[in-house]
Parts: sequence; structure tokens; C-alpha cells
Amino acid sequence: MRTRDILTPIGITLGFIMIMLAILSKGGSDGMASFLDIASIFVVIGGLVASLLINFKMEQIKLTSKVLKEVFHKRDHQLPGLIQLFIRLSERARREGLLALENELDEVDDEFVKKGVLLAVDGIEPEVINDIMNAEITAMEDRHYRGRAIIEKAGEYAPAWGMIGTLVGLVLMLNSLTDPATLGPNMAVALLTTLYGTVLANLVFIPMTNKLESKTEEEVFIKQIIVEGVIGVQSGQNPRILEEKLSAFLSNETKKEEQEEDNAFVEESVNEA
Repeated sequence: MRTRDILTPIGITLGFIMIMLAILSKGGSDGMASFLDIASIFVVIGGLVASLLINFKMEQIKLTSKVLKEVFHKRDHQLPGLIQLFIRLSERARREGLLALENELDEVDDEFVKKGVLLAVDGIEPEVINDIMNAEITAMEDRHYRGRAIIEKAGEYAPAWGMIGTLVGLVLMLNSLTDPATLGPNMAVALLTTLYGTVLANLVFIPMTNKLESKTEEEVFIKQIIVEGVIGVQSGQNPRILEEKLSAFLSNETKKEEQEEDNAFVEESVNEA
């Protein structure tokens, strides 16, 4: 199930709020105004966009909005439910044969699970199923990498363009050394581009890249469980053995919660009896 990931917008908002509070605590509203410079914004944002246009193909740039949406959403993978699905499939396969599993697929939403089960129903050898499904996992990892590459590069280019803006500002400042009164304000403006680039990189782009990478790792982990489940069903493993095998992927906390739920269910059944 796909839901909103509120931690990303909260983190970004909190970061900007902390920066603004730090500025206001020292300089008040006048201090905040001194941290806004249109020319510095143009240099950082304009240079960043120009670099990305040079670095990437139009097809990749068009994917940016889709990739950014993934940062603000998450998929709730119910591992215990996934394991129970494969146990049910295994029990039915041993009882009625692999062909009977096609009727179970109407209740399955995951296309990767469906593909694996259909391969098993078609009588494909376990080794071949493993190769096919792992090839799809590898292809998914590659797609995800190319999708987040533009955000990763933005995190690299933003500080560089901040430094370029600072150098431009320093050159302009040195050209006006005849007026000492302008040195302080001009130096402050020159440093703003470095500030903008660094904040964008470390508060927005790099954390987004890391979050997308962790999402990919999580999805690969889930798909590896699915591969093990499909092969277990296809090879006719005992459902209890398959359950033990797949449960090894669960964290200790999840196992404890499952045990507590099972104990509560048993107690309730005994009380009703």
C-alpha cells in the first residue's frame, strides 16, 4: 500500500525553520533581509539547471517530477502477510497441484508475485525462475539508479555553483576597493551563493538521494523474499518449512509482535470455548 511519507517534508521544513530562527535570533527582521539576494539565487538555481540540462538526456529530466513524488511517498510492505500468502499458496499447490494457483492470483495485487507464480504454474525449473526474477530485480535497481541520478548530481553541483557565485562576487568586490565602506556588504553578498548552494545540497538533494536509495534497497529486499517464496512453492516445500525459511527475513521486533498476536488469538479461542 502506498502512503504519504510525512518525514521528508517535516525534515526539510524543520531545517529551513532552524536556519531562519538562527538568523532572526541575531539580526532580527533586518538580518533576514540581508540573507536574501536575487542575483545569488539566479547564479545557483540557473547554473544548477544549466548543468543538469548538459549532463542528462531529456528523457531522464522528464522523470524528475515522478522521482520527486517517490521521495514524499512510501510503500507499506506487510511482510507477515506476504509470508502467509506463500504458505497458503504452498498448501494449495501440495493439495491440488500448481495449476490451481492461477485462481489465487485474482486476490494478489503485486505484479512481481503474479509473475513468479505464473512461471511456477508453467512448470519452469526453479533455477530458471530464480534467474528470470533476479534479472528483473537487477533491471529495477538500474531504473531506480538512473531515476535518482539527477537528484544526486544536483547535490554535487549546488555547492559548486555556490562557490562560483562567491568567486564572481569577490571579483566584483575587488574591483571596488576604492570604496572601503562597500567591502563588508559586498563580501556578505558574495558569500550568500555558497550558503544557498550548501543548504540546497545538504538539506534537500543529498537527503532525498539517500532516501530514494534506501527505498530501492527495501524493495530489493522484499523482492528477494518473493523469489524465495515462489521457488519454495514451485519445488513443493512443506508449508511449515517454507514459513520458517521466509520468517528468517523478519526482524526480531516483527517476530515478537507476530508471536504476541498468535498468543492473544489462542487465548481468545480458549476463552470462547
